[in-house]
Amino acid sequence: MTITSLVENTSISGLPVEHGLSLFIQLDDGRNVLFDMGQGTLFAANAERLGLRIQDVDVAVISHGHYDHGGGLRTFLTLNDKAPVYIHREAFAPHYSLHEDGLRYIGLERELNADERLVRCDQRMEIDHSLWLFSGVTGTCCRPLGNRLLFGPRPEVADTFSHEQNLLIRAGHQTVLFAGCAHCGIVSIMDHATAWLGTPPTHVLAGMHLVNSGLNEADESAFIASLAHELSRYPDTQFITMHCTGSEGYEQLKGLMGNRISYLSCGSQCQITCD
Repeated sequence: MTITSLVENTSISGLPVEHGLSLFIQLDDGRNVLFDMGQGTLFAANAERLGLRIQDVDVAVISHGHYDHGGGLRTFLTLNDKAPVYIHREAFAPHYSLHEDGLRYIGLERELNADERLVRCDQRMEIDHSLWLFSGVTGTCCRPLGNRLLFGPRPEVADTFSHEQNLLIRAGHQTVLFAGCAHCGIVSIMDHATAWLGTPPTHVLAGMHLVNSGLNEADESAFIASLAHELSRYPDTQFITMHCTGSEGYEQLKGLMGNRISYLSCGSQCQITCD
């Protein structure tokens, strides 16, 4: 399995970046999966720069209803005429983010909700024998504190992130978990996946939403230390993070977790051997 970052907040390859996420996943059986689509057209432009074809995507997944993960849906539907797009049935509800100047709409283009290519998911969805989606994650362990700035479906209602779904890919002896922002908490998401599978994922690729925590430096460090401690319950899992984890949060996790965690920036690839 080869995973290429088409959109991420940072780049070491010289590719243009934006706040968002899009991963192009090439499976060993020849299929291609697109996980998230960034804000608009950049995922497609970067794919072309890297010699990857959005037209060749066989399955697309949108992790949740925020513009920086599903804003490229219109572009995708224009460029690719075959792949179903798996999205949670609540993803098109309105979503907002609180800024100094007030609430901003951060949801998807709601008129696209009527497109016949969309496959609306709920708690669990088995796409095929090797691709699964799940949502409905509960638990409060290390839940991102920046969530308190996010609202929907009404501006006065805190977001519960019921619209967030996660992707599992099983290939050989490897099980890879993909989580867009892990608003439900990466630890709880892993616990949920492990209970379902009966064994922990071997690899996790996820943003962990450590940015915009609103904590002072000491409290933020304590939170990240607690997160690293909880992730240590999965000693055989390799973590690859990106996007909303933020560079400072990643460096602190790296200092605590060592080579069990790495960062995937825009234009970079990671290979997972699926024996």
